[in-house]
Amino acid sequence: MIKINLLPYRVSKKKETAQQQLIIIAVVIVGALIALGAVYTITIGKIKTTKTEITRAENELADLKKKIGEIDNLKKLQAEVQKKLDILNQLRKEKSGPAIRLARMSDIVPEKMWLTKYSENGAIVSISGLSYSEDYIAEFMRSIQSSNEFTNVDLQISEQQEVNGIKLKKFDISCALKVAKKEESAKEQPAKELPKKK
Repeated sequence: MIKINLLPYRVSKKKETAQQQLIIIAVVIVGALIALGAVYTITIGKIKTTKTEITRAENELADLKKKIGEIDNLKKLQAEVQKKLDILNQLRKEKSGPAIRLARMSDIVPEKMWLTKYSENGAIVSISGLSYSEDYIAEFMRSIQSSNEFTNVDLQISEQQEVNGIKLKKFDISCALKVAKKEESAKEQPAKELPKKK
């Protein structure tokens, strides 16, 4: 009977199997490392992208805040301009009001005459003052009548009054505003009817 020694074959087979297992383990480890590397790289890329987006969003937010600040400044400027325009409109309205009429009237007052009172009640104007003589009062009344703003000038009172030992003439004058009269007559006029078609 022939005996075959299979021991070296088994040892070599075991070595081969062990080598194959080591190779498989090495391949698995390398594959796992490659997969981990890929995951790490992708994650790092996503983090960089996210950081870039965060930076861009922060820059946009800073730009928006700056624009909002500019808009707020524009609104403040607009409010200031509107306030100034309102003041100008008020001044324009007052340009034709009592203050400007009184200023114009002071220009036509003779030298030896002083106004003590000026008031407007609708279209009626009341003027009081003191004068050295009736001639100055008459001259003043003619100047008022010839102005573009007053009409129906009438002397209400003219009497002697002593002020600090000086004899003066105290006077009260009433008149009407021409502008107010025009406005009233415009309101009173009825609307004209359109001619009817035949």
